[in-house]
Amino acid sequence: MSEHNEQLENMMDYEPELYTLVDEDGNEKVFELIDVLEENDKAYFALIPHVENPEELLEDECELVILAVVSGEDGNNMLVPIESDEEYERIANIFIERLDCDCEDDCDCGDHDCGCGCGHE
Repeated sequence: MSEHNEQLENMMDYEPELYTLVDEDGNEKVFELIDVLEENDKAYFALIPHVENPEELLEDECELVILAVVSGEDGNNMLVPIESDEEYERIANIFIERLDCDCEDDCDCGDHDCGCGCGHE
């Protein structure tokens, strides 16, 4: 099977990881996990609104939601807003750099710090 056909098949099998978030007014909205960052023994999720048709994302301005993962009293993980403005800015900038990077996992561009986790500076 060619690499192109294998990539196409993987895209067809893609199942997004969905989370239902509740805003301060009690309204529920479904979001799709697009990236996870682990830094300083903490995990952060980057999510966007889930849409059935990906072309809808191109038509609307995409809302990026960044939340911290914390362990609740019952031992289950919860997604919570990042309290510190400084921490939020730092984490948001890392996610934005990673999302803007055109590098593949085996990136060899080597001329910038793309933030995509490919291991080069």
